[in-house]
Amino acid sequence: MSFETTLTQDQIDLYTGQGFWQDRTITDFLDEVAARTPDKVAFADPRRQITYGELKQEVDRCALGFLELGVRPGDVVSFQLPNRIEWVVTHFAASRIGAVSNPLIPIYREREISFMVGLAKSKVIVVPSEFRGFDYPAMVERLRPEWPHLEHVLVVDGKPGQGVLPWSEFMATPWEEQRDGAELATLRPDPNEVTLLIFTSGTTGEPKGVMHTHNTLVAANSPLPARLGITDESVIHIASTLAHLTGFLYGARLPVQNGATGILQDVWDARSFVELVEKHRITYTSGATPFLHDLLGAPNLAGQDLSSLERFCCMGAPIPRAIVREARQKLPDMVVLGGWGQSENALVTLGVPGDPEEKIVDTDGCPWPGMRIRVVDAGGNELPANHDGHLQVTGPFLFVGYAERLELTREGFSGEWFDTGDLARIDEGGYLKISGRMKDVVIRGGENIPVVYVENALYENDKIDSVAVIGVPDPRLQERACACVVLEPGAGDFSFEEMQQYLKEKGVARQYWPEKLVVLPEFPRTPSGKIQKFQLRDSIGGDA
Repeated sequence: MSFETTLTQDQIDLYTGQGFWQDRTITDFLDEVAARTPDKVAFADPRRQITYGELKQEVDRCALGFLELGVRPGDVVSFQLPNRIEWVVTHFAASRIGAVSNPLIPIYREREISFMVGLAKSKVIVVPSEFRGFDYPAMVERLRPEWPHLEHVLVVDGKPGQGVLPWSEFMATPWEEQRDGAELATLRPDPNEVTLLIFTSGTTGEPKGVMHTHNTLVAANSPLPARLGITDESVIHIASTLAHLTGFLYGARLPVQNGATGILQDVWDARSFVELVEKHRITYTSGATPFLHDLLGAPNLAGQDLSSLERFCCMGAPIPRAIVREARQKLPDMVVLGGWGQSENALVTLGVPGDPEEKIVDTDGCPWPGMRIRVVDAGGNELPANHDGHLQVTGPFLFVGYAERLELTREGFSGEWFDTGDLARIDEGGYLKISGRMKDVVIRGGENIPVVYVENALYENDKIDSVAVIGVPDPRLQERACACVVLEPGAGDFSFEEMQQYLKEKGVARQYWPEKLVVLPEFPRTPSGKIQKFQLRDSIGGDA
């Protein structure tokens, strides 16, 4: 299939002419590094490591295998894998033949996965046999009748079964003996074609499938080396899921674009991260602010050598001043930087090493080359420095539309400017500060919790008359979700445990479950009947 996008020839000419779009794919970088340093370690995960020469071989074999399974340019390959080398191989192999990668967060369950794979019309899905106690093949089997386009299920660590192909068997098959390996070169995609379909939690009841091209993704990573000092000698760590754009860009692709080494951590644990830093001489990591909080509290922090760790980039939540100061005290060789971005526009702003403390804690950094930001009033008029307004973004990192939702995409733009849904201000130096959210989203440790989605699930409970999910302050995660409910007359009790069990049965991913429940006799409302969430936040937030 092929997705309709908003990409225009004028955009192609503009960003190509300015040098931001290089007309390169991620496998172009892989081929170059594999030819130059085939024996260098490309990635290490909790189970194995792989050199660049070996990675290229696995990617090519997987790509030929996909072709044998009937995957063609424009088809979607979904994969719900933890941070493992198989994730990287799957993505690069899909890219190699012009297929569209659709990474799915491992903690998603039936409710999310059924919609996402259905909208993507995925031809192949790759899942683990088990991760953190969950049976992924069983979930796929339950959902498979809803996916008429799905033809193949590959299972990492799986055993042969009806309609399931074990990854080990798939990768052990010498596809290159059955297909002409030269075929891969003929399938190199146009870098302006869609290569990524990644879902983001919106403010409506359904996730949005964000589409990126090869050019937008390569462009998003290209400026990082200059600002962060990344070279082919860097060792780049990621613990955030690779199925988030942060993990996708900086965990799976940034090492290859720079010929560096990537260290993949599949389950975040600060003690283990400290050990990984010393073992691999990690120089750079990125993640939400709670990761930094946990690192500074790691019980083995003082006992191991972390002198190699130069950069910790925090995205998704503010960095408290106390944490910045503690980091400088405990890890004086490490620079903490804050940044802001979205799935629709990658990382738009990031701090600069050497920034004073007030810039680190009071702003979200300044834009990358080529990316432009502005704040406007309700009428769309640009505001001067230090005025709060609606944040808009444009530039070469910007997505090319929501899949199968082109009208929704167009509604999000004012000319070339994308309306981010955030409130912000920009200071005289061009530094951004997010000051609020127009979108009804709770941000828990950098992870967006789609409020309306959770509310819609709870509304289906027969006991509940009305529901409002709000964010309440948390010292570590910044916010946690709290479900406020008004029960139907005669419904009896509704406990926190009952709510959790209900959301589990509805197939809602655990990280979306509210962590507090408040049952109220009624909600504060406007004269028109709208729930006044700010009053709920004021009355309940202080008791969190």
